[in-house]
Amino acid sequence: MPNPIVHWEIAVKDYPKAKEFYSKLFDWKIDDNNPMNYGMVNPGGLGGGLFKAQGDIPNYVTLYVQVDDLQKSLDKAVNLGGTAVVPPTPIPGIGSFAMFTDPSGNCIGIFKS
Repeated sequence: MPNPIVHWEIAVKDYPKAKEFYSKLFDWKIDDNNPMNYGMVNPGGLGGGLFKAQGDIPNYVTLYVQVDDLQKSLDKAVNLGGTAVVPPTPIPGIGSFAMFTDPSGNCIGIFKS
């Protein structure tokens, strides 16, 4: 069975402005009342998030694909011509994620619960 897309994410430099924009545009309820100040969005379909990009991280939109083994999937992406961007990283109480760019430069996340 294929690995499903389980989450999407929008990283922005101006979080308050983006939160207001998306809330008004799509009537999204964005809940950022959590220790990471990560704006969780559940529009009734596939849930996602909005957050402030820190440091040199540019604005981006990405999706996360569920996998059984983060390192194995990251290694496979690199072997197929991608570039590892974020190594397997724990999300306390939720799971772990990693990120890579595909050969065209698109940033994709992988997730393991």
